Amino acid sequence: MCEQANHKHENTKAVINRLARSIGHLESIKKMVEDGRDCSEILIQIAAVKSSVNNIGKIVLQDHINTCVVHAVETGDKKVLEDLNDAIKQFVK
Repeated sequence: MCEQANHKHENTKAVINRLARSIGHLESIKKMVEDGRDCSEILIQIAAVKSSVNNIGKIVLQDHINTCVVHAVETGDKKVLEDLNDAIKQFVK
């Protein structure tokens, strides 16, 4: 998540679990497409996955701020803040 070596993020396990669920959900959607299910049902499921992935991003962002950004502020590392700015721009597109 950040370049600080050997650090732990509080929600790593939760992020991994949520990612696994999202991957499973995507596999289910793929099966729906293969089975020729109704397009509206597929779109609803895609919206659910998008929401799930956005929520995962929010958890990663919160963890990053609470660990990497706090550490960067304490040590005067402005690059982490610049990188965070760039990442947020991409995340909210």
